[in-house]
Amino acid sequence: MELEIHQEHEHQQPKDLPGVVVIKPPPPMVLFGDKFLVSEKFKLLKAWESPLPLEEFLISNSQSIQAILCSGANLVTLEILRLLPSLRLVVTASAGVNHINLPECRLRVIAVTNSGKVFSDDCADAAVGLLIDVWRKVSAADR
Repeated sequence: MELEIHQEHEHQQPKDLPGVVVIKPPPPMVLFGDKFLVSEKFKLLKAWESPLPLEEFLISNSQSIQAILCSGANLVTLEILRLLPSLRLVVTASAGVNHINLPECRLRVIAVTNSGKVFSDDCADAAVGLLIDVWRKVSAADR
């Protein structure tokens, strides 16, 4: 039923909606799917599902793509940015932005946003937990 609703919604979308390209699905999309990205305001373009090579896929959709949704595993390189003249926004599901060519984004006036400090406390907790494990030999003693 849910799939039918999603497919009906896809057929109702006009072709002139701004495109949001996802080169590879970020972890939240892998875990929860793309149902939270269904919108009447944009069309979701899943590059990883296309039979075309990435460069051809981006060129064929270049005029409609206005945003990229990525994660730390997806590089947003100069080559990708050059293929997308209408790009206005890069959204990353990671805390860092070192996988995005920030100087080129600045030159092209492309906004870049990330998840901020949302993972910071959890990463710090995990690091401290691992340190205690190593110092107190908890895992070693368990074996």
